[in-house]
Amino acid sequence: MIAVIQEEETGCAIASSAAIAGISYEEARKIANGMGIYAEDPCLWSETNCIRRLLAKLGLKAGNKEIPFTNWESLPNCALLSIKWSLKNGQPFWHWVVFVRDGNRKYVLDSKKSLKSNSRTDFGRMKPKWFIEVNR
Repeated sequence: MIAVIQEEETGCAIASSAAIAGISYEEARKIANGMGIYAEDPCLWSETNCIRRLLAKLGLKAGNKEIPFTNWESLPNCALLSIKWSLKNGQPFWHWVVFVRDGNRKYVLDSKKSLKSNSRTDFGRMKPKWFIEVNR
């Protein structure tokens, strides 16, 4: 799986969905917009319903619940992770990334444009709050 770079400041959910589906950011954005989902909509980074709907439209099956993160080894082969989780005025916010396990290799796809590498293995620096399993 390869990273898809977010083309909008708050486009991490769209980019993460695109990476899992194997399509471009623009393709995923058009599909999301057609569903009434836009990158600047807080439902993409403070709720999970919108990203679940987008994943379903892309033919992907997301788990029904958010599972608290305990360790990297317990993650499924493909998962959306919430990192940089915080509360702002009582509302939760986070950044979406994709965890991938491919055989013995594991990595995180991070759509943030300013990163030197969008395929990350610096697991100690990331602090996931919870994850959603995704079946491709």
